[in-house]
Amino acid sequence: MEELVSMGFPSDLAAQALTATGGDSIQKATDWILSRQTITSATSQPKLDRFLRPNAETLNPKRPKLSSSSSSSHRPLSERMRPLTLDDVVGQDHLLSPTSLLRSAAESNRIPSVIFWGPPGTGKTSIAKSLINSCKDPSLYRFLSLSAVSSGVKDVRDAVESAKKLNLDGRKRTVLFMDEVHRFNKSQQDSFLPLIEDGTILFIGATTENPSFHLITPLLSRCTLLTLNPLKPNHVHTLLERALHRGFSNILEVGDSVLEFLAHNCDGDARVALTALENSATMATARPGSGVVVSLDDAKEALQCKHLAYDKAGEQHYNLISALHKSMRGGDANAAIYWLARMLEGGEEPLYIARRLIRFASEDIGLADPSALNQAVACYQASHFLGMPECNVALAQCAAYLALAPKSVAVYRAIEAARKVVKESVGQNEGVPLHLRNAPTKLMKELGYGKEYIYPPNDPSSAAAQTYLPSSLLHYKFLEWPEGDSGDLQEQQHNFK
Repeated sequence: MEELVSMGFPSDLAAQALTATGGDSIQKATDWILSRQTITSATSQPKLDRFLRPNAETLNPKRPKLSSSSSSSHRPLSERMRPLTLDDVVGQDHLLSPTSLLRSAAESNRIPSVIFWGPPGTGKTSIAKSLINSCKDPSLYRFLSLSAVSSGVKDVRDAVESAKKLNLDGRKRTVLFMDEVHRFNKSQQDSFLPLIEDGTILFIGATTENPSFHLITPLLSRCTLLTLNPLKPNHVHTLLERALHRGFSNILEVGDSVLEFLAHNCDGDARVALTALENSATMATARPGSGVVVSLDDAKEALQCKHLAYDKAGEQHYNLISALHKSMRGGDANAAIYWLARMLEGGEEPLYIARRLIRFASEDIGLADPSALNQAVACYQASHFLGMPECNVALAQCAAYLALAPKSVAVYRAIEAARKVVKESVGQNEGVPLHLRNAPTKLMKELGYGKEYIYPPNDPSSAAAQTYLPSSLLHYKFLEWPEGDSGDLQEQQHNFK
């Protein structure tokens, strides 16, 4: 009840709210009170003067301050707004349904070892902490949080030793939460395996990187992998409203347009949205006046630009280049330009994209339109000369050209088939036929190098019967391409795609 009173609610109203909601969640009690009070505001969002305790500063508000009576106000808003139980978590409904693994684990007091995988700001740490508090008997567990960014072998060893002591005493089981677990190398990850297997610790890992690439297979086999999705705008909006009610102890007016802007421009990252809201309030406080009104311009300044979830060395990098490649292969120039824009706005190196376009021109278009390779190489050179942001149009032009060009994978399949034959040949690959060998010396000529070679320009009819493959491969056909004049590829492209 003290927390509700510290927010500015009368003690009798706080007691009534706790009784009505069962007394197990401050958030439920707060929502119960707010739903029964008349909210007056110049905008559609509540004015938070109800949370303000009268003092000299607020009675003469020349420059309002967002200071709080609690020392916890020095923590970032995103940290102060962490949910206490699973009931307070917003979003990730696929993981928190009544019949889900996490709910069942909390109800039965049997927490499994799990790994949370998802983008930043989607609730990995919050769900891990809330899971313990939601257990029927939280006192059975000790939650120990470490980060692979700042922790080393010694920290893990100390945690394990303390866990063993608690296990021997039969008092508590240790839940070891390892944030950014992908930062640990293979040997460091190996150290968790026997501890999870013999039950010394209950392991909860959190990672933003694809576990298939960054976590060892034995660790994945001992844990249940749970995937978190980016939060939807309505989820972020709910979190921002909650922050207004619980995170500020002063006069604060925030229009719905501000919340909508933040919710739709944080790319599903609640931490980004909450930090922007806190920074917006800080800017609003710096303006002299009788109140704190957060404007849309404040929010735009705090956010600077639309937040894009993109990691040039992570999974998003490969997902987006895959989407660009497949859009061009499917002939969808509109989609290709969109994915290109996503990569450029996320900070991707333009020359990397240009190199991928060159590869695409040969792999997916090839002989169907040989000029596509020229276009892609010219695009690389233009991007090198211009740099960003001017080269974006050259890249878009090339991506559109490649998407609309006729397609053929004949050359790609031919080189792959030839590679397979070379790699799978038994023993040693057959030597070059003598008539195809170079004979720059007298000795080589005496050994038969170049003997009986027919020079096609001098004798085209005889040269047509000349063979160019090793004898064991004379019947292999690597390149499947229509018969005809090999020089007239532009005409043939209409007959082969």
